[in-house]
Amino acid sequence: MEQKIRCDLNLGDNLRRLRDAHKISQEKLCAELQRCGCDIGRSTYAKYEAGELNVRASVIVNLRRIYNCSYDDFFEGLDK
Repeated sequence: MEQKIRCDLNLGDNLRRLRDAHKISQEKLCAELQRCGCDIGRSTYAKYEAGELNVRASVIVNLRRIYNCSYDDFFEGLDK
């Protein structure tokens, strides 16, 4: 039986762009997320950026607070 691979839109490039724009490492960002109540390790976050894992909504909500940006910044360019 052939297994189908589910593809979804990848927020990874936008997550990386936002993190780079704020000059913060994945490790420091994960520490900040943990202070907000998101139990995210660096390896998990790296998988978000690589598109290997879908990002939980609670992570996006807290990243928006950390970056002081709009939700649109996370979805920029994905509607093309």
